[in-house]
Amino acid sequence: MSFKEQKEKWLLSDKVDTETKNMINNMSDSELEDSFYRSLEFGTGGLRGILGAGTNRMNIYTVRHATQGLANFIKSKGEAYMKKGVAISYDSRHCSALFARETASVLGANGIKVYLSDSLRPVPELSFAVRHFGTAAGVMITASHNPKEYNGYKVYGEDGGQLPPESAGIVLDFINKTDIFEDVKTADFTELENSGVIVKFGAEFDKEFIENVKKQQINPGIFEKAGNFKVVYTPLHGSGNVPVRMVLESIGVKNLILVESQVQPDGDFPTVVSPNPENKEALTLGIELAKKENADFVLGTDPDCDRVGVAVKNKEGEFVTLTGNMVGALLTYYILSCRKVNGTLPSDGIVVKTIVTSYMADAICKDFGVAVENVLTGFKFIGEKMNSYEESGEYTYLLGFEESYGYLSGMHARDKDGVEGAMLITEMAAYYKTLGKNLYDALLDLYDKYGTYRERTLALTFKGIEGAEKIKSITANIRKNPPKEIAGLKVEALGDYLRRERTDFLTGAKTPLTLPVSDVLLFELEGGAWIAARPSGTEPKIKFYIGTKEKTIELAEKKIDEIIDYVNSEFVK
Repeated sequence: MSFKEQKEKWLLSDKVDTETKNMINNMSDSELEDSFYRSLEFGTGGLRGILGAGTNRMNIYTVRHATQGLANFIKSKGEAYMKKGVAISYDSRHCSALFARETASVLGANGIKVYLSDSLRPVPELSFAVRHFGTAAGVMITASHNPKEYNGYKVYGEDGGQLPPESAGIVLDFINKTDIFEDVKTADFTELENSGVIVKFGAEFDKEFIENVKKQQINPGIFEKAGNFKVVYTPLHGSGNVPVRMVLESIGVKNLILVESQVQPDGDFPTVVSPNPENKEALTLGIELAKKENADFVLGTDPDCDRVGVAVKNKEGEFVTLTGNMVGALLTYYILSCRKVNGTLPSDGIVVKTIVTSYMADAICKDFGVAVENVLTGFKFIGEKMNSYEESGEYTYLLGFEESYGYLSGMHARDKDGVEGAMLITEMAAYYKTLGKNLYDALLDLYDKYGTYRERTLALTFKGIEGAEKIKSITANIRKNPPKEIAGLKVEALGDYLRRERTDFLTGAKTPLTLPVSDVLLFELEGGAWIAARPSGTEPKIKFYIGTKEKTIELAEKKIDEIIDYVNSEFVK
């Protein structure tokens, strides 16, 4: 169906409200085409898109449509799964509470039990809720760290992890077989709640979650030894405010200083350009407050509180942000070294990370005799490994992390946990303070011990129809004509995860890759450098992940700059 036919379908349907029809009638031709030329893609990350009218936008109709597909998927598994129900939560974005209610109403209309958070809750609590209530699935309304114009719809399986590719594909099939208006069931929310089909959870559930997070402490009581330890925290107008404060205060943090202008939930995110703690700009107010209060470091969580950003003073006394790779390496060393001293480091321990995440963790794990496993990008794949270890008993899971600022050490959830991450990072900072160091000093110690590993991500955005085609052509061209040299470094091997094949350019040998099919190309370069190309599954972007290992920070950063120059001149033409 063309975008014009889709537009007419919406305008003629008596299921579409007047306000939405007025929005459509006021669109320009280019806006109409972009809003209706396709349906929002449902994948392992669910839906994510700009708020607005149309099939390619986030609105109550696309949310209901996806929910009906999910309902049909659950119903296909039988009545027992319908009774298990679905847990739902949401963050502070525009329309998040509305979309959560619509999701609950459609599921309830299909005879499926619903557990709905009574106010905004973060991703890790939703993951925990699925496991706590034993539901068949979960839905989190969020667009994570995207700009304010976006919202999203993330679906979780019964293990508490985001849907794996196979299950997401089945849900997508059900969605595609469902008409967006005629086949969607709805019911009155209040009636469903009064009848017990929809049950809300709140403060008592929060306590259960926090208690499970606190079990992951490595050094309980460390704050009593850390002296005048101060932490500045900002939830960036999101859902982390209540749970992060609860856990930090309950483990003994006495001087928790809030960025008051960023405490209240607000979908406009008025104090930042983008609510992404990966960007130093998002932590600017926190850094200013930390300077004023002479705080030890700054913590920031994104709107759905699954990511944690950190800023700390360098040797010159200036606050710098630590990347997710840096924090992940620090946590790996902290957990393994302290567990070894405490006598709690298991002989069968394992750390799980993604293939585009710092390989310093591999070196650290080798040093401690701990296994490490690399998986595809996306925390759902870390969650799958957690399930596998739990079932087989082959390994004891110690930590999972990815370069995009996500961490999880406990088995209480199956997605990255910004609440637990904030707790462990704060505890780690206090521990190093007892040694007369901060987190930056600890990072330099790791460089001295294991080598200077540095990483950077280059994310290139290409919007609209032409942008989507551009992204496809970039990866296709790289795959068709792989370079033998990048920025003066020989390419030693290429892992093509779409073809599931690794080619060793030094020997010519080809070996199979065992990870699932994914449109990822990973170049292994001489000297321990590497570069990976991956189209984003949730945004109109292609990402290039770059890593180096050198003797100094300056040499490592210089080499990354040279590789980025190569990407811009040769890969993106």
